[in-house]
Amino acid sequence: MKEPEHLVYVVDDDESVRRALKSLLGSAGLRVETYSSAQKFLVLANPLATACLVVDVRMSDMSGLELQLRLAACGSKIPVIFITAYDDPRAYVRAMKGGAKAFLQKPLDDQILLATIHSSFDHEEAAESANEE
Repeated sequence: MKEPEHLVYVVDDDESVRRALKSLLGSAGLRVETYSSAQKFLVLANPLATACLVVDVRMSDMSGLELQLRLAACGSKIPVIFITAYDDPRAYVRAMKGGAKAFLQKPLDDQILLATIHSSFDHEEAAESANEE
């Protein structure tokens, strides 16, 4: 059986969210790695990998917005999709100005999340093809 090509990192401090997203994304044929904190993600994941990042805005150790800034500072071009249970217009503006692909409200619409993830991979692959020419 062929290994899924697309990798999605999920960073959320809520274990039930991580489990649900791992199940959903895995059933859609995506490879998934989950992390309970932004710090663990920074230590264990490869932020320069061809991947997509789904991250909670509010977490206890480091916010998703702070993680986005750190990734940008190290040159990572990983597409970032924010998820949140809070209606926070300032966080939305910061995320989008920082280059986020989406800012989605919990409870998540599975089809919108999957479409957003697939779109980020399609965009990334198109950019790589353009760079090769």
